[in-house]
Amino acid sequence: MATKTETPDAKETKRRVGPAQFVREVRQEASKVTWPTRREWVTTTVMVFIMVALATVFFFLVDSLLAYVVKLVLAS
Repeated sequence: MATKTETPDAKETKRRVGPAQFVREVRQEASKVTWPTRREWVTTTVMVFIMVALATVFFFLVDSLLAYVVKLVLAS
């Protein structure tokens, strides 16, 4: 039989802090983040733009094809 471990109340674990303390904690947490290098940042940004361009072309072609088919069906 599993025993239930006691967990602190949600109100006990979340304490309110002032704005200055909040900013200090945010800066402390941000310093723990592994930020990408400039090369990684540029590479991923370029890849996003390429994927957006490919998606744009794909959806344009699909939309054009569907519009053509609809025109054929409605013209009959």
